[in-house]
Amino acid sequence: LLSTAFTSRDYADALEKSILFFEGQRSGPLPSNQRLKWRGNSGLSDGASYHVDLVGGYYDAGDNVKFGLPMAFTTTMLAWSVIEFGGSMHSQIGNAKTALRWATDYLLKAATATPDSLYVQVGDPNMDHKCWERPEDMDTPRNVYKVSAQNPGSDVAAETAAALAAASIVFKDADPSYSAKLLQTAKNVFDFADKYRGSYSDSLNSVVCPFYCSYSGYQDELLWGASWMHRATQDSSYLSYIQSNGHTMGSDNDDFSFSWDDKRAGTKVLLSKDFLEKSTSEFQLYKSHSDNYICSLIPGSSGFQAQYTPGGLLYKASESNLQYVTTTTFLLLTYAKYLSTNGGVVTCGTSTVTAESLIAQAKKQVDYILGDNPAKMSYMVGFGERYPQHVHHRGSSVPSIKAHPDRINCNNGFQYLYANSPNPNVLAGAVIGGPDSKDNFADDRNNYQQSEPATYINAPFVGALAFFSGKA
Repeated sequence: LLSTAFTSRDYADALEKSILFFEGQRSGPLPSNQRLKWRGNSGLSDGASYHVDLVGGYYDAGDNVKFGLPMAFTTTMLAWSVIEFGGSMHSQIGNAKTALRWATDYLLKAATATPDSLYVQVGDPNMDHKCWERPEDMDTPRNVYKVSAQNPGSDVAAETAAALAAASIVFKDADPSYSAKLLQTAKNVFDFADKYRGSYSDSLNSVVCPFYCSYSGYQDELLWGASWMHRATQDSSYLSYIQSNGHTMGSDNDDFSFSWDDKRAGTKVLLSKDFLEKSTSEFQLYKSHSDNYICSLIPGSSGFQAQYTPGGLLYKASESNLQYVTTTTFLLLTYAKYLSTNGGVVTCGTSTVTAESLIAQAKKQVDYILGDNPAKMSYMVGFGERYPQHVHHRGSSVPSIKAHPDRINCNNGFQYLYANSPNPNVLAGAVIGGPDSKDNFADDRNNYQQSEPATYINAPFVGALAFFSGKA
């Protein structure tokens, strides 16, 4: 494959699939216009035994648990994708907003069900992970977990505030009353996150760790949440909050990854927009740190320190690497947009890097994922000639229980795992964990690090694909 292997039509096809993937992650009663027909209703009584309505939302990855921190981050990134690149989504803008609203409808329930608390999880992950079954057939416990004044979770609460605030921008024109509800709830949740400070990992322990433990602490989410509140409200109180708290919440430190756990690089890019557009002097620091972040990614520039595979894929982790690739690619393109709109450049020591260079670097990553790589394989299910066949995902890899009446109840210790039989259902658009540092990929369902998809891998990729689909 040549670097020009993909046309804007290819990117548009990948964009459509990347959004379609979210329909495969839906929990709750499905609408009549559901396109992935193999997915059925599930989790219809979530929260009922606790006298709250927590039906809906998304399963985070290949399992059947609704984890609040990655779901909220996914929501923020879907919203940010629409905010920055919705103009290039064309026929897919409606589907993108529908995917976003599926998440925000759930987060609104989670944030308003009980005063001074936020519901952050449905499902017992330890029991769920022992049981390989479709969500439609679930017989594992649907425990409900929340953070509260007594058991704080500033990280998950501030991320939820960010998600609701970002989404309020998306729906502002088309549905002003819904947008206002999102923003008011975001304010309440952010105040809750800030007032009762603490990490949800400390409050919920083994329920969230090691699955989505808040390794980076909660300061980065408070600053990220405040940044989105500022963007959505233009209220000077959030500017003051960022100024007075930034130093203790990570504004002084360079940080080189962006994920469901660590928001620092994303916050700096987000805040640099105000400096570039309005010369808000308080945010000059964020522009400098954004430059340092970008310089670390561009080979040949002063400050370069990223690792790339021989095939040119950004490599940051041994587990689910593509989640870092898609977030980084999104930030490259978003920063390029902010720079080019305002005549700015990236300063890397004595060298200067243009917006075009950032776009070129982002394109390499997108093209690699779509199949321009040493394996000549697309890491998006259903895209291209060759893509993963053994996805680590309950819904796509397990046939309906109706076809197997002899199946034993999971809670008796039976694990229903089709090791490497082909997926009976195609989870179209899913981007999986991806290859290792040497570009090798094992198409093996048991190797979840490489073969499991996740909502937070796809969400930023939606924006990146929209950008390239808009280029003729």
